[in-house]
Amino acid sequence: MEHIVIIGNGISGVTAARHIRKLSDKQITIVSAETDYFFSRTALMYVYMGHMKFEHTQPYENWFWEKNRINLKKGYVKDVETKSKTLHFADGDSLQYDKLIIATGSKPNKFGWPGQDLDGVMGMYHKQDLENLERYAPNNKVCKRAVIVGGGLIGIELAEMLNSRNIPVTFLVREDSFWNGVLPEGESAMINRHIKNHHIDLRLGNNLKEIISDENGKVKSVIIQETGEEIACDVVGLTAGVSPNINFIKESDIETGRGVKVNRFLETNIPNVYAIGDCAEQHEGINGRRPIEAVWYTGRMMGETVAQTICDNRIQYNPGHWFNSAKFLDIEYQTYGWVFAQPRENEAHFHWKHADDTKCITVCYDKNTNEFLGINTFGIRMRHDIFDTWLTEKRDVDYVIEHLAEANFDPEFYKTYEADIYSAFKNELQTV
Repeated sequence: MEHIVIIGNGISGVTAARHIRKLSDKQITIVSAETDYFFSRTALMYVYMGHMKFEHTQPYENWFWEKNRINLKKGYVKDVETKSKTLHFADGDSLQYDKLIIATGSKPNKFGWPGQDLDGVMGMYHKQDLENLERYAPNNKVCKRAVIVGGGLIGIELAEMLNSRNIPVTFLVREDSFWNGVLPEGESAMINRHIKNHHIDLRLGNNLKEIISDENGKVKSVIIQETGEEIACDVVGLTAGVSPNINFIKESDIETGRGVKVNRFLETNIPNVYAIGDCAEQHEGINGRRPIEAVWYTGRMMGETVAQTICDNRIQYNPGHWFNSAKFLDIEYQTYGWVFAQPRENEAHFHWKHADDTKCITVCYDKNTNEFLGINTFGIRMRHDIFDTWLTEKRDVDYVIEHLAEANFDPEFYKTYEADIYSAFKNELQTV
C-alpha cells in the first residue's frame, strides 16, 4: 500500500491528510515535533487571554486520528534522503515514504541580535511560545514590562495578549507608522492612535540593538539602536515576521529558495515530493500574490489541492482573489482584492473615516477604467462572497460604493453612514 508521509501537523498538513483519506485507502503518517495533536494556531492568543483552554483549540477529538487511520508520529526530522525515500530523525529513528508532503510552516525571524536566545525571549507562533509566555509573563508582578520587537500582525496580537493581563508593553516598530508597508497612510495613522489609546508604549522608527542578560541568563533589559536608551523588561517578544521552517532539507536534493520551491501543482523538483503552506514558495507569485503566503486559508487550500493530485486527479493550485482578515486590538480588519500602501501608477484610493476614529474604508480602483480593484475595511465587518463576486465581475467603483450596504453584515451601520460615504466619494471625484 502506498505510504504518504506528511511532515507538519498544521492546517496544511492536516487538511492534506483528511482529504487524502476521503479520496483513498492510502497509508498516511503525519510527523510533528511540536504537539501530539493538531491545534488551531490562530487560537493560541485566546488561551492566554482566558477565553478558552488549550484543548478547545483542537478541532478534532483525540480518537479522530485512529478512527480515520491517520498515523501520528512525534519526532524531529533531521534530514530527508530523497534517493532512498527516507526520513532520518534526530533520535536516530527513520521512516520510509512513497510520497512526501512538506508542510513544516514558519519560524519567527531572528536577525542575530545579541541576547536573542536568552530565557524570556520568545516568538508567538508555536505552542512552546505560549508555554514560555505563561512561565515568564503569568501576571504583572512576575513581568513588570514586556518589549515587543516588530510591528506586524503577530506583534499586535502579542501586545493585546499582554495588555489583557495588565502587563505594560513597549512596542518597537522599525517603520515610521504601524504596518505602513501594507496599509495606506490613513489606516496606518488610525491604528497608531488606537494602539496608544490602549496605553501601549508605541515607539515608531525604533530598532532593537541588543538584549541584555541578568546573571542567570534571563533577559533584564533591551537597548534601542537609535537612542541607546535601556528599557528594563522581563519578556521580549520577537515578532519581526516569519520565515519558512526548512533548515532540515537544506542538505537534500530538494530545491529551495526562501522556501521549498514548487510549481502550480505544488510539486518540488523531486518526483513524489510536494510542499504546501507557509513553507512552500511558488517560482512566481500567482495573480499578484507573493511567492510565499503565510496565511491560514491558503494553507488549507493547498492541502485540499495536493490531496487531489496525490489521489490521481492532478490539479493546479488556484487561490482566487486575495483576501485576509485580522484584529488590531478592538478593531477588525478585512481586505479583499488589492489595496497597496501606495497606489500604483494606474490606481486611485478613496478613503473614508468615521468620526469615532475606529472605522474606515479604503477602496482601490483603476483611475482609467474605474474598475474596482480592492477594499480595506476597519471596524466594519463585510461579506467575503459579495466582494469575491464583484472582483470576478470586474464591477466599477461607482457600483461598489452604491451597493456597499449589500456587502455589510450590519445593515443598520449603512443606513446611518452610506449617504456620508457616497457623498464623500462623489466630492473626491469632483476635486480630482
